[in-house]
Amino acid sequence: FFSSLLMATKRLPRRSDESGSSEDFGGDVVRLKPYQYIHVHDNNSNCSHVILGPATFTRQEHEHILNQPQQCIAIPPRHYCVVENPVIRTSTGELVKDKHGQAKVRLGDKEIRLHQEPFPLYPQEVLVNHEILPLRVLAPNTALRLKALRDFEGRSAGDEWLFEGPATYVPKIEEAIVEERAATILKPNTGLLLRARSTCTDRMGTKRQAGEEWLH
Repeated sequence: FFSSLLMATKRLPRRSDESGSSEDFGGDVVRLKPYQYIHVHDNNSNCSHVILGPATFTRQEHEHILNQPQQCIAIPPRHYCVVENPVIRTSTGELVKDKHGQAKVRLGDKEIRLHQEPFPLYPQEVLVNHEILPLRVLAPNTALRLKALRDFEGRSAGDEWLFEGPATYVPKIEEAIVEERAATILKPNTGLLLRARSTCTDRMGTKRQAGEEWLH
């Protein structure tokens, strides 16, 4: 009776992935298909790492599998996604690890990722809203009003400018879209009375002071 009970407790539940095949999630052996991955925690070092398929992973006594096999993130052409707490990479694309061998991440930061080879999410990385979005296409005579969220590329936080169409807008973490605007078409012998909301440089390259008015 006791031997049969012991054998029963060792039987592990089988789970099915989205493709319908069964996986021994949490067992001693996990078989990963191409572009699948799992997170494995090392109880000796208290670090987690990624096992990327295709591979057959054999769990050691001091290891713990944190999740069932997940599909890598695949971004189609002209799409993008936002990853929170992204891993740190060198200029050559190599992963930066700490002295314990765990991938370093930029906690609290975000990263825009465009079309590329399918990639796994490392421990602590999060796909924002679990979605992949299409790039925004601007028609002629339209523009996006952008605002800088932090200092970058010669701009200061709070600066505003226009990104004019026709063009494809590639988002950046350092900026946000305030609104989309349509061009104002002027008829012959008409003009616009403009007023500067803040100190700026107009589209003709003339510097303007806050409150200054002029005809365009």
